Amino acid sequence: MEREFAGAAGGVAASGAVARPAGGSREPSSGKKGLKALEFVMNAIFFVCGIIAVAFVLLISIYLVISGLPAIQEIGLVDFIFGTRWYASTGDFGIFAIILTSFAGTAGAIIIGVPIGLMTAIFLSKVAPPKFAAVVHTAVELLAGIPSVVYGLVGMILLVPAIRVAFDLPSGATLLAAIIVLAVMILPSIVSVSETALRAVPREYEEASLALGATHIETVFRVSVPAARSGIATAVVLGIGRAIGEAMAIIMVAGNVANMPGLLTPVRFLTTAIASEMSYASVGSLHRNALFSIGLVLFLFIMLINVFLNVFIKRKKED
Repeated sequence: MEREFAGAAGGVAASGAVARPAGGSREPSSGKKGLKALEFVMNAIFFVCGIIAVAFVLLISIYLVISGLPAIQEIGLVDFIFGTRWYASTGDFGIFAIILTSFAGTAGAIIIGVPIGLMTAIFLSKVAPPKFAAVVHTAVELLAGIPSVVYGLVGMILLVPAIRVAFDLPSGATLLAAIIVLAVMILPSIVSVSETALRAVPREYEEASLALGATHIETVFRVSVPAARSGIATAVVLGIGRAIGEAMAIIMVAGNVANMPGLLTPVRFLTTAIASEMSYASVGSLHRNALFSIGLVLFLFIMLINVFLNVFIKRKKED
C-alpha cells in the first residue's frame, strides 16, 4: 500500500510538474502578442507621420509651381532668370543679380562658418577636457536659441557701423556684413551635428590608429574625421539651408538693394526680396506673382543642393 501511495503521489507530482510549464507558456505567448500589437501600432504611426511629411512637401511644391509659373510665362524665363533689373514700378523683374547675391552670401558664410564650426566640434569631442567642453557646448546651444532678428539687430548696431568706419563707406549695410552674420548663425548647427558625428566614431578605429604609431592629432584628422564624413556633410547641408533661407537678419544688415554682388555694396537676397515686398504687392498682380516665382526658384535651388550633396556623400561611401 505504501508503495502504491508513493507511486500515486509521484504521478501527481509529475503531472503537476508537466502542467506548470504548459500553464506558464501561455503568459509569454500573450506577452509576445502584446508586443507584436504594439510594434504594429508604432509602425503604423511612423508610416502615417512619414506620409504626412511627404504630403506637406508635395503640397508646398504644387502651390509654388501654380503660383510662380504665371509670372515666368508672362515675363519670359530668360528675362526673369537672367535679367539684372528689378523695379516693380517699371515692370522690370529680373533676378539674376539677386541669385548671384544669394549664392555669394551663402558661399561666403560656408567658407567662414564650416572651418570654424568643424574645428570647434573636433575640439569639443576629441581634445577639450570634459568640464570645459560641457561649458562650451552649453554656450553653443544658447547661440542656437537666439532668434534671427536678434542677430540682425546686433549686426545692425555693432557690425554695420564698424564696416562703415573701417572701409570709409556711406553705409556699412553690405554683403560683407550679411556674410559675417550668416556665418555666425550657421555655427550652432554645424558644431552640434559635427560633434555628434565625431562622438559616434567607434573607439576601436582610433585605438588601432594609435597602436600603429599615429599621434592623437593625426588620428583625429585621418581617422575620426573621415569616419564621420557623412555626419559632417549633413551639418554642412543644414548650414547651407539656414544660410540660403534666412531673411529677417539679412534685411537688417545687407542694405536690401538689388545690385550685382560686391563685397562692400548694398545687396538683396532672394529671401529678402520676398519678405520686403510681399506686404505691398497687390493680390493677383504681376509683381506678386513674380515674388512667388522667386520662392519657386529658391525652392528649386535648395532641392538641387540637397540632391547634389546626397549623391556626393553616397559616392564617397561607395569609394
